[in-house]
Amino acid sequence: MSRHVAIVTDSTAYLPQRTMERHGITAVPLTVVLGDRALEEGTEISARSLAEALQKRRPVTTSRPSPELFAETYREVAESGATDIISLHLSSEFSGTYDAAVLAARGAPVPVRVVDTGMVAMALGFCALAAAETADAGGTVDEAVTAAEKRAAGTSAYFYVDTLDYLRRGGRIGAAQALFGSALAVKPLLQLDGGRIEFLEKVRTASKAIARLQEIVAERAGSGQVDIAVHHLAAPERAEALADWLRDHVPGLGELHVSEVGAVIGAHTGPGLLGAVVSPRA
Repeated sequence: MSRHVAIVTDSTAYLPQRTMERHGITAVPLTVVLGDRALEEGTEISARSLAEALQKRRPVTTSRPSPELFAETYREVAESGATDIISLHLSSEFSGTYDAAVLAARGAPVPVRVVDTGMVAMALGFCALAAAETADAGGTVDEAVTAAEKRAAGTSAYFYVDTLDYLRRGGRIGAAQALFGSALAVKPLLQLDGGRIEFLEKVRTASKAIARLQEIVAERAGSGQVDIAVHHLAAPERAEALADWLRDHVPGLGELHVSEVGAVIGAHTGPGLLGAVVSPRA
């Protein structure tokens, strides 16, 4: 019997729905807790609703999927014909999602390889896509995992936020760093490094920060073949302007995805987020 390797990821990958359907990728939702309501990302709360709640300073927290939800997902994927599952997730520095997947994998009806990609948003999405394309071509579990890990190693993510307050509240950046940025009234550029959010540069104004973000992304893309994702939260004009600029300044541009982040990432970055993921093709 031929083996069928299925790909599972989580809702923070922000892959286009058509792409997920084409490759049979399943996304397990994280949860956003808004006041006293627990809502699944992607189906029960929109990015726009989340942005409005944040602007009104309503309490918002996030939560990993339960091991039981992962177990149910693995059963359903196995029942659909999968003989092996690769479960790729956002950085364990951000969430307990990876740990929940590991717990569920122990009792799954088929072998499950759980991978902490160290990524988030389309940086994670590109990893899941690399694994799915390899599996679709008949690759083994090891080959598909290697493809995802190779994509992760070459992928960079940069982003701008209007304020560090949301990252501080969620514990994703230190209080001292957030206070330092606020005291100097700087506009921070951040990057994903080692699965964590780190300062990249501090710029004096939003317009200069976004212009610098453009330059950094173009420099990272170089002249080789790259896929890029532009993310935002409640800032569509910024995202479209960045995408238009990249189309003109990145000669090896392959796929260009422009999307609003979901509620989980948005809860930790706040409205005004502008980010870019640069993922070179192998």
